[in-house]
Amino acid sequence: MNYRESLDWLYSTQLFGIKLGLEAPTRLLREFLAFPSHLSKVIHVAGTNGKGSTCAMIDSLGQGLALRSGLFTSPHLIDYRERIRVNGLEISEEKTALLLTELRDLVADWEHHPTFFELTLALAMRHFRDQNCDLIVLETGMGGRLDATTAVPADVCVLTPVSLDHTKWLGSTLDEIAREKAGIALRGKPFISAKQEPEAEKAIRQVTNQAQAPLHFISAPLLGYSLTLSGEHQRENAALACEAITAAGYHLSFDIVQFSLQNLHWPGRFEKITPRLILDAAHNPHAAQALADTWRAEFPQQKAAIIFGAVEDKATHEVLKILCTIAEEFHFVPVNSARGLPPESHSVDLPATVHPDLSSALSATEGQTSLLTGSLFLLGEAKALLSSQAIRPSLQ
Repeated sequence: MNYRESLDWLYSTQLFGIKLGLEAPTRLLREFLAFPSHLSKVIHVAGTNGKGSTCAMIDSLGQGLALRSGLFTSPHLIDYRERIRVNGLEISEEKTALLLTELRDLVADWEHHPTFFELTLALAMRHFRDQNCDLIVLETGMGGRLDATTAVPADVCVLTPVSLDHTKWLGSTLDEIAREKAGIALRGKPFISAKQEPEAEKAIRQVTNQAQAPLHFISAPLLGYSLTLSGEHQRENAALACEAITAAGYHLSFDIVQFSLQNLHWPGRFEKITPRLILDAAHNPHAAQALADTWRAEFPQQKAAIIFGAVEDKATHEVLKILCTIAEEFHFVPVNSARGLPPESHSVDLPATVHPDLSSALSATEGQTSLLTGSLFLLGEAKALLSSQAIRPSLQ
């Protein structure tokens, strides 16, 4: 298969949906020879918000230490290959096609076909092994205990702030969700957690105690350094990232931390496309609150013209209620996803316009201080539109 054909095949596997469990990904990693080398250190990151930013920071710190660092994240914004990087470089189209062809042939006669996410993880892990990565940073897809990434043996487990999300799969209470996410804990391996709500903290302490995993909570943000990512919450993510690298046995100096965090670019997190257009993925209430706080810090005298689109299974009403505190007006748009909510279904007590597409909303807000937020699918569409790139979104 060439690159386009290989992605066609991979995307067709989205029909198999989401399957939580470790038996299938373990078999796939074993038969595809994709488990990490004994020389690689693996840092596994779960949580509700800040996973991607924290993973990107750990990866950047690893590169600052002159390590060969592999980074696995999801979803992608524009190009599928964003999910798999070594020292910041995306996997090539040729390598993607080669390994996906090998994967297709491997699983052709399996009774239970691997999912899109399981196949992507196997692709990434094999690439990291081929590239002799010293450090591998894995972001969970959903949950933790039964997420495919948990089939990979980790040296350090990390938990970012936990809040209500994916309740259909993970549970309806903070206690249930925290237990699922803390389920990545491994006996004898350091478990580093961000500051959590009391209900979540109690659950995390119980799970890590039972797993016999040494637990450490990060209580303060990282101060005294310049960060390219805006917001107090990013300083908390940075503290978590530094502690994770240290727990993996590496020594950080002031210069390495400063260089790594000052040269980090992570799209879609209060990203300034222009001085007057900001992109941020605030798809749940916790993320929306962090966004609102960051907006007030960055634009203390300015309300936003907010372009917003969302998908199903999100607490959209609560998100909009928080965003109203920094909004002057709203522009609701459809999201290019099968799970996208109709823009007319949103309701706020501020001036609002429903647009047929994103392009219309961007034209209507031109010249205003604007914030485009909501679903990551919408952010990907915006970045592709503004840079005239082709986009291929996925459901997972």
